[in-house]
Amino acid sequence: MSVYPQRTETAFLRSRWCSGEKKKSRKEGDKARLAAAAARLGVLQRRLKDEKIPVIITFDGFDAAGKGLQISRLIQALDPRGFDVYTGDRDGEEEAMHPFLWRFAIRCPEKGRIAIFDTSWNRRIFADRFDRDLGKRETEESLSDIRAFEKQLTDDGTVLVKLFLEISEKEQRKRFKKLEASADTAWRVTEADWERNRRYKKYARITKEMIDATNVPWAPWTVIDAAHKEKAALAIMEAVSSAMEAALEKKAAGRETPRFEPPLPPDKYKKGILSRVDLEKTMDREEYRKKLDQLQKRLERLHGDLYRYRIPVVLGFEGWDAAGKGGAIRRLTSHLDPRGYQVCPTASPSSTEKAHHYLWRFWTRFPKDGHMAVFDRTWYGRVMVERIEGFCTEEEWHRAYQEINDMEAHLVHSGAVVLKFWLHIDKDEQERRFNDRMKNPEKQWKITDEDWRNREKWDQYEEAVNEDIHRGRSLDRGGRKLQVLRPHQGDGDRGGRAGEENKRSGKSKEKT
Repeated sequence: MSVYPQRTETAFLRSRWCSGEKKKSRKEGDKARLAAAAARLGVLQRRLKDEKIPVIITFDGFDAAGKGLQISRLIQALDPRGFDVYTGDRDGEEEAMHPFLWRFAIRCPEKGRIAIFDTSWNRRIFADRFDRDLGKRETEESLSDIRAFEKQLTDDGTVLVKLFLEISEKEQRKRFKKLEASADTAWRVTEADWERNRRYKKYARITKEMIDATNVPWAPWTVIDAAHKEKAALAIMEAVSSAMEAALEKKAAGRETPRFEPPLPPDKYKKGILSRVDLEKTMDREEYRKKLDQLQKRLERLHGDLYRYRIPVVLGFEGWDAAGKGGAIRRLTSHLDPRGYQVCPTASPSSTEKAHHYLWRFWTRFPKDGHMAVFDRTWYGRVMVERIEGFCTEEEWHRAYQEINDMEAHLVHSGAVVLKFWLHIDKDEQERRFNDRMKNPEKQWKITDEDWRNREKWDQYEEAVNEDIHRGRSLDRGGRKLQVLRPHQGDGDRGGRAGEENKRSGKSKEKT
């Protein structure tokens, strides 16, 4: 039973292999074709490295189809310094405590390298669906997350080759018995493997549904007839080589016309949500301290509950320079168990981070179940500072809106609480805080020439933030919240302009 009817490459190879050649000459021809295919792969690997094009090759298939063998055959043709092999067929303790895409996202290769996965993220919607009987909603959410993830990779220039190794029910049963007959290999066959063989038709149907649902132009499947090992090895090498050559030809031809949503009229964002924030609100200092104490104690209790119920939390803080992000984070975490949270400052990307997709460095820091990650600056830098300062192309930052929403949606689908905060002040208040820092020797390190330069682009940043909020809401797939806050003055700078007036008048007020 074929899981996928369109097997053009494999069928073509089968016709060649089943010609009327004599056995001896056929074997010689087989060796020659494999040697030529291997040499071709080696050349292509070097060219891709020079062009800094990343490659991901995934091996999925029926149990006993020979994924390990075929991976071994493939990598023999490659420079071992340029690839990594990962297995994804079993969840370790760490993997089980993260969203299912996490283990793959953090292992995506640097530009110019190759990552090979023995079982991919698609396992979620065929093997896991069969074994764990995933519900309709969970299956649909997983499909949506997978399609978005694959598009994100390929849009960024990754060569993605998805291979599925197919064998018949009879052939699978034969291989299971052969493995069980040897004490050295019997451990490789489990009761779950036999259950899939006994229910082969159902498993094949689920697999075909997975392939149909994820066989998209930017990430097509290549189905390999794995009954004959040599044929399969050649088919795999040719499929990988063809994808690599196509990527090189595309790069040599130059960038295609960008396909992204045209920007909305700038006027739409000049009077956005930030212009409607009331910056004159105040709170009595005593009332503020009382409420702060109550909320910090409440957070302390909730933090313990999050751990017991294994709920991950992602908090993102953005805001104007000097808006008080550091102070807000310090007060937020002051009563939390330090073993259960991590504060993640986001600075300019390192050379390693630049060699990956821009979201990679955030994937590596997302929390496991029951823990909290607090980001001081977030992935929204792509559509703010990188956009305004020209650190990415117009196509890239336009594409980022959907990519960010897709990533956040996956976190929510996996059970995470995602909260995003924008700390807002006006331009005059920022200048006052800058000047206060310049006058205070203990805080001069907080202010740089870059901060003053960024003030000159205030209007551009405000427009970008308004657009971020608008697009984030319009593309929201549920479960995430954004708060726009007017923070009080922390770090000894309490009160701002209104605070100074209150002090002079004998009143004690706290901005909120």
